[in-house]
Amino acid sequence: MNRTTLSLIAGTTALAAVTAFAALDGPSASGAAGPGAAARLPVERTGLLCPAPSISDIAETTYTSFTPVTQGSPSGGTARLQAATEESAGGADGTRKGGKGKDTKKAEQPVLTPKAPGTPATGDTSGSDTPALIGTADGRFAPGWTVQQTTEVAAGTGRGLQGVNCGAADTEFWFPGASTATGRTDYVHLTNPDDSAAVVDIELYGKDGAIKSPLGENLTVKPHTSEPILLSTLTDADLSDLTVHVGVRSGRVGAAVQALDDRSGGDWLAAAADPAGSLVLPGIPKDATDVRLIAFTPGGDDADLKVRLASPDGPITPAGNETVHVKSGMTTAADLGDVTRGEAGSLVLTPTDQAVPVVAALRVVRGKGDKQETAYIPATAPVGTRATSADNSAKGSTLALTAPTATATVKVTASAGSEGGTAVTKTYTIKSGTTQDIDAPAPAGLKGTYALTVESVSGGPVYASRTLASTQEGVPGFTIQTLPNDRGTVSVPRTDEDLSVLQK
Repeated sequence: MNRTTLSLIAGTTALAAVTAFAALDGPSASGAAGPGAAARLPVERTGLLCPAPSISDIAETTYTSFTPVTQGSPSGGTARLQAATEESAGGADGTRKGGKGKDTKKAEQPVLTPKAPGTPATGDTSGSDTPALIGTADGRFAPGWTVQQTTEVAAGTGRGLQGVNCGAADTEFWFPGASTATGRTDYVHLTNPDDSAAVVDIELYGKDGAIKSPLGENLTVKPHTSEPILLSTLTDADLSDLTVHVGVRSGRVGAAVQALDDRSGGDWLAAAADPAGSLVLPGIPKDATDVRLIAFTPGGDDADLKVRLASPDGPITPAGNETVHVKSGMTTAADLGDVTRGEAGSLVLTPTDQAVPVVAALRVVRGKGDKQETAYIPATAPVGTRATSADNSAKGSTLALTAPTATATVKVTASAGSEGGTAVTKTYTIKSGTTQDIDAPAPAGLKGTYALTVESVSGGPVYASRTLASTQEGVPGFTIQTLPNDRGTVSVPRTDEDLSVLQK
């Protein structure tokens, strides 16, 4: 074949490629802004990972799936949750590092069957043999797909209400607020959704810096499996305040920490927002009896932070905790006591001078004596365009909204109920520097549970969290989930035909 023929074939192929790409994403296809502008389009596929819910034989777990209605989504699609097989591997020595049950678990039936977007679907399981779940959604079910896992444990270690939003796989996670202290049983749950093994390092940082832990290095998480790793098997140190760093050498995993206490209940500690100079930890319950801040800076510089409480009336400086100094590579804790004093509040951390990246979380206690319960609030990203919270009830759900830097207006939609009801939408204005526990709307004629969707309308950034509360035998069980952006849309660059590329 001569050079002229080869050039002709190459040119024809390039022209076909350019024309086909323009046809797929040209101005008429998206209906968005003009040439050169990026279009916001619904995502086409979403993956979520739910950790194994409990080690208690008396645990009762509910899963709630919800996809908000998203304009521009395709008409078809599916969403499904399937069990992750749980292997006996887990450490560098090939032995299991926590958890209990059979070596391999399979779900005979789906835990739930997602309904159409705009309507939640629920499913229940019980006992300690419930496996981790790997979820995928595509088409109309993908944009903003949210799955909430809520567990009630009536007695024993971690008794109370435990909740977590099933999260996406990633390659790095920070968990300030874990512990290996006497009376604590903390697990790091690692779930691999992919077809190849993931290799993971778990690093621990206490008040004196990094803790040598060879057993936390080169952990292999097999394909489609989940590994609960007991932190106390990685170190003999008795550490009340611990920062856990999960770094993935190859592959990707989902990660969450289950923090259980013998006396004061327990909850899931979700990953904190990426290290940043300023942080917001939204939605401290107004009846919190004890609040503890745990912070860590991974860089080479110390961090000095202003501590402010965004209350319903504006910013407040907690007496005795005006600032916090975080030494580089060391976990720092500050006891804030009953900082909210009967009012809604969110903690806002800002640099006193030079901005140094920090991660942080709050350990929140409600109740007193043997009636205490614990939950966690990690620093989180703002709501952005939209955020979603599933598994709400007519009683026991509180939505906290804070606007730390500028007044903002948001739209809150209560979805239809899982068993009936009509969606309702209300608009709220949150003043600059304040936090509001809003009287969230509930669907008209509600039956079952419902989802709350928060959308930014105007003004500054808004941060949000949702508290679920359920008192059992006098113990004020509760769990808190933050509401970062649900990543329901993605920016897609615009393209136009440019035949001049064929002349180069």
